[in-house]
Amino acid sequence: MQDLENFKEEKRSAILYRELAKIEVNPVHQKLFQELSGLAEKQANIWEAKLKAANIPIPTEFPLDLRSRFVVYLVKCFGPRSLRHALAAMKIRGMAIYHLGTLPKSKSDESNTEHQHLAISRGNNIRAAVFGVNDGLVSNTSLILGILGANAGNSFVLVSGVAGLLAGACSMAAGEYVSVRSQREMLEYQLALEKSELELYPEEEAEELSLIYQARGIPVEDAKRIAHLLIQNPEKALQTLAREELGINPDDMVSPWGAAISSFFSFGIGAFIPLIPFLLPMENHKVHMMITLAAFSLFFVGAVLSIFTQKNALLSGLRMLSIGAIAGLVTYLIGTLFV
Repeated sequence: MQDLENFKEEKRSAILYRELAKIEVNPVHQKLFQELSGLAEKQANIWEAKLKAANIPIPTEFPLDLRSRFVVYLVKCFGPRSLRHALAAMKIRGMAIYHLGTLPKSKSDESNTEHQHLAISRGNNIRAAVFGVNDGLVSNTSLILGILGANAGNSFVLVSGVAGLLAGACSMAAGEYVSVRSQREMLEYQLALEKSELELYPEEEAEELSLIYQARGIPVEDAKRIAHLLIQNPEKALQTLAREELGINPDDMVSPWGAAISSFFSFGIGAFIPLIPFLLPMENHKVHMMITLAAFSLFFVGAVLSIFTQKNALLSGLRMLSIGAIAGLVTYLIGTLFV
């Protein structure tokens, strides 16, 4: 019955491509989706032949399911670019046209592109870690200030701060695990599907890839030549198809546990900073020291984030300090209501 499911899926894809062609305002993208719809129909015919050979009844109608209709509605509201990941998960090819970047023209360019992908992936990991530290710093500093606003003692502040650290770090880790796990499962499913299609009808896959290259500005003959060359190397073809047809990067398949552990510790580091003064054997000035330490850390984190945003480090640091100060002040004032 898998052949029947494949047949229905290709038919559904053909309908979705036609819907996207109606919605898309870019004439080049419209043409791409119209031609991809025709290719999906051709692939459906391959499965139809298999079904006929096995004497399996073939459906005559293919209404879109509720999920597909909902995605089409969202695409009409927000545009295909915003929904490209959802469309890729529904076996809609060509999502790479909504990504910025150029195509490799030579082997050395292709190698450089791979290096850029890896560099971007590593950069995202570093940025995620910095944001994790910032989240822990802001949330636990605000929590402690709120408790101080209620005139709580040192031991209560310490217990609450540790509880906030552990609760926040566990929450971040659990959320990151679920998010990365879901993304990884989607990527694995799409890659397995692409690999199967590459084995079953490589010529049709080459044609799809050629159409996407043409939509991205490559001349027709060059697009066809590049696509057929890539298809001859199954391993390279699979990675290229994933990027160009689905708009996904196989290098993004990070470990869910690794992401969860990284989130736990990055949040924990940030949340630990405002707790430091309350762990020291000093009687006075703990609050002042905590505020100074948190303010310096917020400014530093903001300055580090300027590496990724390409903004002025001083302004970025001051902005982060201002955001943290507002969050802390609001929480402190709320705490005073419970005195």
